[in-house]
Amino acid sequence: MPVRRILATVLVAAATVPLGATPAAAHGAPTDPVSRAAACGPEGRYAATSACRAAIEAGAAVREWDNVRVAAINGRDRERIPDGELCNGGLSAYRGLDLPRTDWPSTQLTTGAKFTFRYRTTIEHRGTFRLYVTKPDYDPRKKLTWADLESRPFLTLTDPPVRAGAYQLAGRLPAGRSGRHLIYTIWQNSNTPDTYYSCSDVVFRGAKATATPAKAAATKSASRTAASEPAASGSAVAAAADPGVPVASVTALGGRWPVLAGAAVVLVLLLLIGASRRRRSADAPVGRQCEVRNHRAGRRRIW
Repeated sequence: MPVRRILATVLVAAATVPLGATPAAAHGAPTDPVSRAAACGPEGRYAATSACRAAIEAGAAVREWDNVRVAAINGRDRERIPDGELCNGGLSAYRGLDLPRTDWPSTQLTTGAKFTFRYRTTIEHRGTFRLYVTKPDYDPRKKLTWADLESRPFLTLTDPPVRAGAYQLAGRLPAGRSGRHLIYTIWQNSNTPDTYYSCSDVVFRGAKATATPAKAAATKSASRTAASEPAASGSAVAAAADPGVPVASVTALGGRWPVLAGAAVVLVLLLLIGASRRRRSADAPVGRQCEVRNHRAGRRRIW
């Protein structure tokens, strides 16, 4: 066969290979929360887990964990990526990433909390990140479909900053979730025709209720007041249930009235006795006679 014909055959064969299906230069994937590809990759610490071993056996080119990318999608993700193949981006080389399992390496997150997502990059690109979360009735025992995801992303960022080798995506986690879920990340490049797809398994836990400083101070003050009042002060308890009654006033009357009333009575009696004595002294005759015994002289003296 002539050399020119051989070269032409090779070029035609190369041109027929889909760009998105051929692993090439690596670019990036989520590491916090960790994606399935990053968790099972050579640098990941979960490669020995049952889920990662099963994924590799089923077909997961995790040596290129940061290269789950497809060219020329142009935002038509739901049209181009089939149901059940969202995690592998429709690439057969990564089909093991879509195994329906409940033991994929996961990251624990607090629902509704602020969070900075980290998307590790090995080659930086400009582009937009869109993060979706599964619906409340998501079942990890089934393959992920587009219907399992919310229709709108809970976080969208364009050209976020890169620090310590990772894109930093600051945002807030979705609320109203508990238990095992999945965060689906789409990174559509603007300076290349590529779009990257990643699945991160997460476990949502409820947010802890925290009291404000004012509320905590009020609660502490109320506890001190309750501890200092007599147990029989039933009127104070009733007032606490009625916001229209000032608790402090009712407490003062119910707990201290007997003491104050007793003190007032004693004070009035003392004033009356003093006044009576002064009145008797004023009414006595100036020349009244007083008798004093003089024991030494044995006689009486009269004034």
